[in-house]
Amino acid sequence: MSSKIFRSIWVAALTVLLLTLVLVFSMLYKYYDRTQQAQLTNEVHLASRGVTLNGEKYLKNLDTDNFRVTWIAADGKVKYDNKANPAKMSNHKNRKEVKEAMSKGFGASSRYSDTLSIKQLYAAERLPDGTVLRLSVNQTPIWMMLLGFAQPIAVVIILAILLSFWLASRLSKRIVAPINKLDLDNPMEYIDNEDFKELAPLLQRMNIQNGQIQKDKSELEKTSLIRQEFTANASHELKTPLHAISGYAELLENGIVRPEDVKPFAGKIRAESLRMTRLVDDIIDLSKLDEGGESMKWEEVDLYRIADNAMDSLQSAAQEADVQMSLEGESAWLHGIAQVLYGIVYNLCDNAIKYNHPGGYVHVNVRPSDKHVILTVTDNGIGIPLEDQERIFERFYRVDKSRSKEVGGTGLGLSIVKHAMMIHKATVKLDSTPGQGSAFTITFPEDPEAEK
Repeated sequence: MSSKIFRSIWVAALTVLLLTLVLVFSMLYKYYDRTQQAQLTNEVHLASRGVTLNGEKYLKNLDTDNFRVTWIAADGKVKYDNKANPAKMSNHKNRKEVKEAMSKGFGASSRYSDTLSIKQLYAAERLPDGTVLRLSVNQTPIWMMLLGFAQPIAVVIILAILLSFWLASRLSKRIVAPINKLDLDNPMEYIDNEDFKELAPLLQRMNIQNGQIQKDKSELEKTSLIRQEFTANASHELKTPLHAISGYAELLENGIVRPEDVKPFAGKIRAESLRMTRLVDDIIDLSKLDEGGESMKWEEVDLYRIADNAMDSLQSAAQEADVQMSLEGESAWLHGIAQVLYGIVYNLCDNAIKYNHPGGYVHVNVRPSDKHVILTVTDNGIGIPLEDQERIFERFYRVDKSRSKEVGGTGLGLSIVKHAMMIHKATVKLDSTPGQGSAFTITFPEDPEAEK
């Protein structure tokens, strides 16, 4: 950054220097041109008086090394010229300065001389006898003027370059110095410092970004920890049924099992296999939900119909557990993923059945409400202690581990519910009292995109 600022300042300084030199020499050349014309005018006035008094004799005795002198008759014929043969010169009556002198008494112009082939300044004055005396001088080209000033110009340019280099270096270091002193982890310390006044917006942005980075870092660490715990828990959960299956299979393989025990052992192997299948299925579902449901189909769905289908799938489990299920409400349409919404209702009802008492109930209510759809799942089961309510949506977290294993829970049901709600931008409210039951109230926006 310092080198870029240095180059910018140096280039700007040199550009200004060059433009200044061009402007100064342009003005100087114009001034020199006006001065030369004024001097020529004075000279022609003086020479006119001499010719009036002494005629051609005055011109011959005049030191005219620096001027060209031409005496022109009233008819335009050249009578005298100190640089060329008058007899070979064309009629000058139509020359601009001569015409002006004949009509007004004085005339001036500048042009290339047809005789000498160089640009000249002309000044002409009419004499009392009607003749015209004209003086001319070579106009100095600007390049010759520059050549004459070459040495001082070179000195000025070299000094300017050296000074620009030094100033650019000092300024760039001075500009960058406060930035180099910044403590990037604590930018707000400098917000009231006069040296950092221009950097205030940058400091505020840095502070916001630092906070975001710290937040993202914490989220990444938390996510990493969750994944590690999930991997460890998943491995542990899979080991238990695998060991059971392996043990039962080994007993059967070695012929140790009595004939009457073969069927019960096979039943246990099947039960553990189903437990593993449910666990793997839940892990797969959870992985899909972790992706944000991007690969799933979003459409307009009726949550009431989805709830009815989910509860129908659980009727046999409810009857086996002696739990009554009921559904109330009306059609409630929202934009969502049907299979994910099905998973929410299924897992909430499945838990309500598993953690209930014989003779208990699970009541589901679905209703639309002010651009939202509300799902409520209520049961009169064992309930959830207050200290556990914050953690029930964590993966593999179980309130009653012995009861969970007894009913075959994987510990991922409510985690699936949580991620499914996140995808649909839904919120949940839990009311639960140990021994009396629980009520989950989930509020879905009709259009999750509108909640972003």
